[in-house]
Amino acid sequence: MVDFPVADCCCIMCVLCLVPAGVRAQRVRVEEELEAYPAGSVDLRCQFIDGGGRTKLTQVSWIWEPTEGQRDNIAVFHPTYGQSFPNLSFQDRVQFLQGTLENPSIRISNLSMSDAGRYTCEYATYPSGNEQGTTNLVMLAKPKNSASAVTVQAGNELMVVARCEAADGKPAATIKWLSSVGGNETSSTAAGPDGTVTVRSEYRLVPTPADNKREVTCMVEQRTQAQPWVFPIKLSVEYPPSVNIEGYDHNWYVGRSDAVLTCVANGNPTPNTVTWTAMSGPLPNTVVVDGNKLTVRKVDDAVNTTFVCEAKNRLGVSKHQVTTTVIGESACTHRQRALSRTRTHTHTHTHTHASEWIQSLEVSCMCR
Repeated sequence: MVDFPVADCCCIMCVLCLVPAGVRAQRVRVEEELEAYPAGSVDLRCQFIDGGGRTKLTQVSWIWEPTEGQRDNIAVFHPTYGQSFPNLSFQDRVQFLQGTLENPSIRISNLSMSDAGRYTCEYATYPSGNEQGTTNLVMLAKPKNSASAVTVQAGNELMVVARCEAADGKPAATIKWLSSVGGNETSSTAAGPDGTVTVRSEYRLVPTPADNKREVTCMVEQRTQAQPWVFPIKLSVEYPPSVNIEGYDHNWYVGRSDAVLTCVANGNPTPNTVTWTAMSGPLPNTVVVDGNKLTVRKVDDAVNTTFVCEAKNRLGVSKHQVTTTVIGESACTHRQRALSRTRTHTHTHTHTHASEWIQSLEVSCMCR
């Protein structure tokens, strides 16, 4: 047994004397916090726990505190006078679940964001007076998410190329951008009259033609979502056409058939007009144009010229040209003639090495 000094015993007795005789355990049992959504319902549970059975319950009220200092009585139960719903905004939406003093739990239906606040279950008792318990009702709202590209023209200035929005959410959402194009982002928030928050975010960069159709991703995180909302966006960057002529192989010899040039035109919007011309005048009769393709049916001196391809869209015009040079005969034709002469010579003078050379020419010569 531990012996306390007399002075310590006196201090302990003083402390015990300072504890009020009326202090007791909380007897109004409620939930500390509940979450609910607009258009739904919520049950606010309340129960009086009287271990000794000596307390007389006379009346119970539910008091709503939407803001600090504002108290509105929304539901009252009296064992003699029955139920009362003095607040008109709750009158058709609140009901007692059991309708007893011992368990005056209520249900609020057709909830709105403005119903958030503190709900106090308050008993009038005898002989101890009023006793109460408070539940904090948190109204949540899932945001309406959207994202889109902003069509811009290629240039040298920083521009908004994509937008993302999480509208009317509670709590406020967080917007992030996932991208490899090297831009930057800015976000803003706007509070709604019902306590919701709209978050808007813009993605900016200096747009170039190479950025067209590149992808950035908007990601929205918010408490009510089971997982982040992710939306990929393809950028839309407009630019004038760029043109290049492909297909010329520097082997346009007299007599060659179906020599083709292709005008490769890139632009956004897609070039709506592709035109072929020749710098020497009208296109030769042997030339056939089909869209971006120019085909020479039979190569002759008439196509010894410079062909020009011009592409247009609403942002501008671009041209490219290629000069085609017609040669007398192809290298293959030249080899064929040499092969013919060699065969004649070999017919009269048989040489092993000559025969091998002839076979080599036959294999390598593939005329068009």
